[in-house]
Amino acid sequence: SSVQGLSSAQTFFLPPGWTMTRGEGGLLRIRGDARTVGGGVARARHGAGREAGGDPVLLEVYHHAFAAVAERMGAVLQRTAVSANIRERRDYSCALFDPQGRLVASAPHIPVHLGAMGETVRAVLREHPEMRPGDVFAVNDPAMGGTHLPDVTVVAPLYGPEEVRRGFVAARGHHADIGGVAPGSMPAHSRRLDEEGVVFRGERIVSCGRFLEDEVRATLTAGRWPARRPDDNVADLLAQVAACRAGGAAFDELVARRGWPEVLAYMGRVQDDAEEAVREALAELPEGWEGVFEDALDDGTPIVAHLRRPPDAARRGVALIVDFAGTGRQHPGNLNAPPAVSRAAVLYVLRALVARPMPLNEGCLRAVRIRLPEGSLLRPAPDAAVAGGNVETSQRLVDALLGAFGRCAASQGTMNNLTIGASDFAHYETIGGGVGAALGYHGAGGVHTHMTNARITDPEVLERRFPLRLWRFALRRGSGGAGKYRGGDGLVREIELLTDATVSLLTQRRTRGPYGMAGGAPGAPGRNLLDGRPLPPVAVVRARAGSRIAIETPGGGGWGAPDAEGEP
Repeated sequence: SSVQGLSSAQTFFLPPGWTMTRGEGGLLRIRGDARTVGGGVARARHGAGREAGGDPVLLEVYHHAFAAVAERMGAVLQRTAVSANIRERRDYSCALFDPQGRLVASAPHIPVHLGAMGETVRAVLREHPEMRPGDVFAVNDPAMGGTHLPDVTVVAPLYGPEEVRRGFVAARGHHADIGGVAPGSMPAHSRRLDEEGVVFRGERIVSCGRFLEDEVRATLTAGRWPARRPDDNVADLLAQVAACRAGGAAFDELVARRGWPEVLAYMGRVQDDAEEAVREALAELPEGWEGVFEDALDDGTPIVAHLRRPPDAARRGVALIVDFAGTGRQHPGNLNAPPAVSRAAVLYVLRALVARPMPLNEGCLRAVRIRLPEGSLLRPAPDAAVAGGNVETSQRLVDALLGAFGRCAASQGTMNNLTIGASDFAHYETIGGGVGAALGYHGAGGVHTHMTNARITDPEVLERRFPLRLWRFALRRGSGGAGKYRGGDGLVREIELLTDATVSLLTQRRTRGPYGMAGGAPGAPGRNLLDGRPLPPVAVVRARAGSRIAIETPGGGGWGAPDAEGEP
């Protein structure tokens, strides 16, 4: 190759095996055998590339190419959805899967969605082995990899010539309301799944390219507590279908450019690379290592994470055993977490342990065995309520896993779920808080942490679309735990109701603050207030116009004992 038009301040880096010469007229010529690049930068970043059977440079290209499919999907979904949850808060996730329904790549969306969506795609494949080109399916059933009922996943198979299935794309989005006993479908005190909304159990919503609107509306309006605004649900489902079609088009473009055999091979190799990266990270732990950490929900329900690296890990091929034995029994309320949520939490933590850039995909879990006690909070009965398990228990799972690894103090450990609604509107949001500190790092303040990556609703959107007024949105100064490295501060968000409405709160970390580590202090617990009066962590109240609901979110835990002069 050649380079012209250089300035006097440019620098070139040449990996081993490449040479550069200056020719006539200042022309630079760069020569080298592409096979030598594996010994340079690409080899350092992707040491597993050749062992996985692929060119490490091409592996990097495919990492980004597959992720670009999901990113295009997310852009289409965000622009075309009706719900403020999807359009403004961006509470959605999109991903690409291989022909067996294994996660290949995703955009940087919501971790609790992404780690669970593979279970959903495989459940659809089992339910509909006869699927055809142009079919699309909808799922929110926790027994089919769902997280909670407002999160509806749209799954579309991808086909090539002669109806050969080449993979799947899927888009999961949080609908503003899917029915149930409370507006917004996040009831604080639900005890059964049917109280939380209508259930899509892998129904076909598009058949050979035709949207089955009558069948979709029949599902949305069925049962004792149907969806309150089915028109909005239909609009959001159509946006998710459009996102899947955009993903399919992007994938077809990639196949046309590179050829199906190569694309198929690298769908496997990016997963091989992820597996190798996780194995490398876990190999830093000695064989026989164990880590145990116990945390608890605000009502005292224990969550226990027992991590063990088998003494013969290298021979057995199992790099880590994650056992949640000792975790509490099925919750009488809705803090139960479907198995897909636990899987998502483990996947997220393992991905966080890997230092080098790498997409989050199914390969991360190949070397890991997860054990969930039957009948527990983490493996409840199919009809158990789960609205809070997806948003609250998932956060506590991550804190327990990171505590067992000893890597950082607890973050806020909650999503601070606030739903305000009446017969004609429903507003739902999650609120950020403090990040736990780690060795060498202060925790960030006022951000969404771990299993959520949504935005907060902008004040202008909140006040224009809903009968609400935002009075205060600020950092909760001093709420982060003290330590050599301080935990991040929580937030304060105060909203006035301009009409009578039902306020539903699903929160945690109100009775015990996020733990500190290595001598650091815990973060401040959160508080929920209605007109200045404290509310419990989980509550439903009927509030009159003019009432103000204030949420003070927890700070993150600190790391290390403060020095004599106080915190830096």
